[in-house]
Parts: sequence; C-alpha cells; structure tokens
Amino acid sequence: MKVKIINKSQNELPSYETIASAGMDLRASISESITLQPLERALIKTGLFIELPVGIEAQVRPRSGLAIKNGITCLNAPGTIDADYRGEIGVILVNLSNQAFTIENADRIAQLVIAKHERAEWSEALELSTSDRGEGGFGSTGVK
Repeated sequence: MKVKIINKSQNELPSYETIASAGMDLRASISESITLQPLERALIKTGLFIELPVGIEAQVRPRSGLAIKNGITCLNAPGTIDADYRGEIGVILVNLSNQAFTIENADRIAQLVIAKHERAEWSEALELSTSDRGEGGFGSTGVK
C-alpha cells in the first residue's frame, strides 16, 4: 500500500526495521531538547504529515524499550490517526518514572502501525443473544 507523506523534519522517513516488524519508529523533530519531569507529559512533534486511504488508520504506540528502561510511554495509546487528518503527527509522551527524562531531536519516541479498520452499521435490537460469558466484565473470564 502506498501512503503519501510529507517530511518536514531532518530525519529519515520511518521504516520497518525487520521483515516482520509491524511498526515503524517515529522520531522527535524538535529545535531544542525537552525534559519531562516525573508524571509530566508533553506533545512531541515529528515533522511528518500523512494522507491515508479511507479504511486505513495509523496507530501511534509506545516503544517497549523506552517503557521498560525509562518509564516513558504514550498517553491515549494507541493514538489513532484517521484517514482525513492532514496535520502534523504528534506524540503525547508521559514520564511514569521517578527520574527526569530528556528527549533530544531525532530520538525514537514511538511506533507507527498502519492498519485496516471496519466501519460498523448499528442494528438496534431489544435483546442480545446469550453467551457463556454473559454480562461478566473485567476479570470475569478467570484468566490471570
């Protein structure tokens, strides 16, 4: 699938690191470093603008290395980029550690996953079919 992209950053385009990679790393495109204090969040720009086909979304997801090593993750993960959005891709990072963390220009800050999605058409009903689970909610399946 071809996706139009404008790159206003000084970074290379996002790319898949291996043949089996689902996501591409997004890099910070900032003029000066940004330090996140514990529990602080910030919108980090990427300098990237995309045009997705209808029926396709881009998901902004945390990078596991940043999460485990530094306690840095994305808020509202996964963030959804809709096919009709034309603005700059931004990543909302939050520092969940107890130490300050500094983001530099070109740092890998998140992953971008391109995925197909469906659109639902509601069919109003007076009742739903039964299932083994029924109305059991959080933790009700017994799986640990």
